[in-house]
Amino acid sequence: MIEFFTADPNLPFAIALALMLAIAIIEGVGLLFGIDASGPFDALLPDIDLDANVASTPLSNTLGWLHIGKIPFLMLLVIFLAAFGSIGLCIQSISQNISDSMLSPSIASIPALISSLLVVRFLGGGLGKILKEESSAVSQESFIGKIATITLGTAESGQPAQAKLQDEHGQTHYVMVEPCVEEEAYQTGETVVLVERKDSFFLVTKFQ
Repeated sequence: MIEFFTADPNLPFAIALALMLAIAIIEGVGLLFGIDASGPFDALLPDIDLDANVASTPLSNTLGWLHIGKIPFLMLLVIFLAAFGSIGLCIQSISQNISDSMLSPSIASIPALISSLLVVRFLGGGLGKILKEESSAVSQESFIGKIATITLGTAESGQPAQAKLQDEHGQTHYVMVEPCVEEEAYQTGETVVLVERKDSFFLVTKFQ
């Protein structure tokens, strides 16, 4: 069994599963010390506001199809790595049983990649519904005064960006925010304070 996992044709899939395990360990350690391990991953997302006028571009459509920007990116990454590694190993196992040899990693990776993206789409949608239900259970009015981090886009007057915060129960919520002062703008990774709710977004100021 170990020889099968470490075989050269299975290298991409073994690496994917190893990365998934590493992320799980990092996230677990982060929880113990109160560190948000998903922050750096969210900061790597493209600077695109999926709710803005660019929502019809191929890139933003692809991101939306994969639920990127709607639920924590770390969750999607773990789902993708687990699916890619597992499906790839299954493909190689079937190939070995049928022809007594494994496929080239480049060939086996194609169906594994396509299948993994479908898994991300399906499971990501389910997670999105769960997170939405959890978020609705907490009054958004209680978010006033909370500290949030910009995770997607640039918050400017008239152009909300996505921000992430935690409620008093430790649950993570994603909200749209705009700066209180028209001349100000907050980039991905910056920390802000929610000061007022306005329609479907919050007005924020920079956290000092």
